[in-house]
Amino acid sequence: MSETKTASPGRKAAFGFIFASAAMNAISFGIMIPVLPNLIKQLAGGDTASASEINVVFAVTWGVMQFFCGPVLGMLSDRIGRRPVLLISFGGLAVDFLFMAFAPTLAWLFIGRVINGMTAASFSTANAYVADVTPPQERAKTFGLMGSAFSFGFLFGPVMGGFLAGPFVHQYLGDFALRVPFLVAAALTAINWVYGLLILPESLPPERRLTAFNWKRANPVGSLGFLKAHEGGLLGLATTGFLFQLAHTVLPSIFVLYAGYRYHWGTDLVGLTLMATGILGMLVQTLLVGPVVARIGERGALLLGAAGGAAGFALYGFAPTGWAYVAAAPVFALVNFLQPGLQGLMTRRVGPQEQGQLQGANQSLQGIASIIGPVVFGETFAWAVRHDATLHLPGLPIYVASSLLVCAFLLAVRVGHAPPVAATAPAE
Repeated sequence: MSETKTASPGRKAAFGFIFASAAMNAISFGIMIPVLPNLIKQLAGGDTASASEINVVFAVTWGVMQFFCGPVLGMLSDRIGRRPVLLISFGGLAVDFLFMAFAPTLAWLFIGRVINGMTAASFSTANAYVADVTPPQERAKTFGLMGSAFSFGFLFGPVMGGFLAGPFVHQYLGDFALRVPFLVAAALTAINWVYGLLILPESLPPERRLTAFNWKRANPVGSLGFLKAHEGGLLGLATTGFLFQLAHTVLPSIFVLYAGYRYHWGTDLVGLTLMATGILGMLVQTLLVGPVVARIGERGALLLGAAGGAAGFALYGFAPTGWAYVAAAPVFALVNFLQPGLQGLMTRRVGPQEQGQLQGANQSLQGIASIIGPVVFGETFAWAVRHDATLHLPGLPIYVASSLLVCAFLLAVRVGHAPPVAATAPAE
């Protein structure tokens, strides 16, 4: 079989190509965030607690498919190139959006989620594309720009989704307004697929690809053993990151249903709130992280992020009104210091030849968190709603997330010291 051809002979792969693709994909993905839980609720007969439990099943199923298929797609991109895997991912996402737009029952909606979970690899493959086309000394800056592409999509996507499913469109289309955002997202994703097919160049030349696909290495569990092979608190730092990722799943798991139940917000207000909190996060990441890390160090940034996130979650859970929730957003924005500090400390504990393994192990832990988190928080929210008459505590799952970040802070105090010397690779 011949090698995969580039999109256009002579067109050199560059960051700008993948940036455009990532931004468009993030927008289409963001559109569904404030709408999908309400579609599930509609198909579940309007019961909030049941919708929360069904949302858990869907989220866990997606996470399980990602946990097992993600490493396979990652290795496949090393074997046949980045562009074919991106096309697979875009195609799977477009199919999922079409299922959301036309699914008559929850069973059909579930099938779409399974297809998307099996093929979702656009973000990780985009990062591999960046590594292919960017010199090592410029990658940190370029990955930051990629983060802005994703953030842009997650800022404006939810606003678009909330508007398209909101009162203005509803007055013309009725209940079908809840399906309109998915049609728009499917169209954007289809455009992205065509862009990938006809314009996006391949970044991985044939001479740098794997000669054969190794199923034994496409193992999500095996990469976790890498963390145990290093001394200097690497496993402790990875555990800190896992606690953060687990806590961070609370709002994607329950926020739309939570805001509708407690504050009576519609999809439009949900989208605007997500946009506002996202802007705060971007301001911290782009304007404050550099100066703060320079002043208090990576360990200080890690501790500040964990403490700020714990306090912000506690305020979110306590907020009795929507305005009180929004007022707590600047405090929660401090959580954006956590990841830069954590990544800085972790990458200094391994050699340059092991950075990929480190990120792979972190991704495996993130996959586990995406499986556990929706169960913990979705079920906790469903229980709180069912017992609301006797125990008025709808913010209970957010308090649980706050407690997880308190644990992350305490662990980071113990293991978050900078290594005295550069780490070396352990013996085999």
